[in-house]
Amino acid sequence: MLKKIEREKLLLGSLGLAYGLFALTFRGPRTQFWNRMMLTGLTLGGLSLKTQPRLRKTRIGPKDVGLGLASAAGLYVVFKIGDRIARVIMPKGASEIDDIYALRRLGDKRAIAARLVSIIGPAEELYWRGVVQHRLMDLFGKPLGAVLGTAAYGGAHLVTGNFTLIGAASVAGGYWGALYALGVPTGALIVSHAAWDVFIFLIAPTVAQED
Repeated sequence: MLKKIEREKLLLGSLGLAYGLFALTFRGPRTQFWNRMMLTGLTLGGLSLKTQPRLRKTRIGPKDVGLGLASAAGLYVVFKIGDRIARVIMPKGASEIDDIYALRRLGDKRAIAARLVSIIGPAEELYWRGVVQHRLMDLFGKPLGAVLGTAAYGGAHLVTGNFTLIGAASVAGGYWGALYALGVPTGALIVSHAAWDVFIFLIAPTVAQED
């Protein structure tokens, strides 16, 4: 019982930390966004590996790469359609989407890609699925745990004030959360998240971008 209480405190404490870090990341000086995002990833990813020994056993094999890339392609199609819908039905949809893509001009694309692949993408999967959703599924079962995990991930983006970004994060979080609940390995989700980040943000945005 004591260990269970300690695990709940750890989960709540880590969520408080995560929300605080997201606030600092998105509310700080825009020119330093990628530096802060990487520090957030290092902190949450490091916390995940330190507190969850099973995550230290995560490996990425050929099957994980194949499954990860396939799932990233599926999510890209979802966002390609969602982009058009958001621009039509949301009053600020177009400007909010453009504001998100403006972040790609805050640094060298190769450097941003390296951060997304090596730190940011993996850390988000380790923490939001490997720690938060995993624990919530233990507490409430897979379906409800996945929903609550998605809500926690989307909620961390409320601080941005960008409703299109909040919706996008919730959709992506729900997608990866559903895959995790279905038993897709963490290694495959890391590949999916990292590949999707780089592809949709730097290689093939949902609409053409000027660099």
